Amino acid sequence: MSNVSCILLSGGIGARMKLATPKQFLLVGGKPILVHVLERIDTIKEIKEIIIPSPKEFIEKTEEIISNFGFSTTIHCIEGGATRQESAYKGLLEASNEQTVIHEAVRPFVTREEFVELIQNPDEAAIFGLDIPFTVLGGNDYIEENLERNYLINVQLPQKFPTAKLLIAHQHAELNGLSFTEDASLYFDFHKSKVKVLKGSEYNFKITNPIDRKLAEIIYTEYILGGDGNVYNV
Repeated sequence: MSNVSCILLSGGIGARMKLATPKQFLLVGGKPILVHVLERIDTIKEIKEIIIPSPKEFIEKTEEIISNFGFSTTIHCIEGGATRQESAYKGLLEASNEQTVIHEAVRPFVTREEFVELIQNPDEAAIFGLDIPFTVLGGNDYIEENLERNYLINVQLPQKFPTAKLLIAHQHAELNGLSFTEDASLYFDFHKSKVKVLKGSEYNFKITNPIDRKLAEIIYTEYILGGDGNVYNV
């Protein structure tokens, strides 16, 4: 089993939450959202380093939180980019292991088991994804095409890639002005190689809007603190 680097994207500045505090620092269950994720990663022996691209003005706060919670895994906080894609690219430049796992700091209900499943999967590139349970149509102001729902994937993180191959794909995108919203699509666009889709979880959602934060508090209170462990065991 190869050693693994983990890039934990932490680039939020709180715009969509309409708060002065970036969402990765907001509290869920009394702890910053970022900490919930780090607690999972910190228990995985294959992950030898965590790289956190962050807005420059929030690096010090991120480092303070990390220090307060005393994680054992080596953690590097670096200045992120202007976009998610650029932040991932900067993280890859710092990664020192053959495999890299990418996750987002604002997906606090990822489980340790999901990270382990991803890392141990024999495919060199793998992601988590969900079926889309609603109708999706193509178009903007008007409907332009029907899309086959059974062929579409709701893409989740974490995602795993060979570090060198993902870095090459990022460099190609950078040189050619190509923009992607996450790394699986960028990787596939360049390499045209298989990316395994593992069954994801509806609980592993990204906290983006105020309603997501309220839902996160409900999940934490009902299923983690007060639950019996059978609904969702993190």
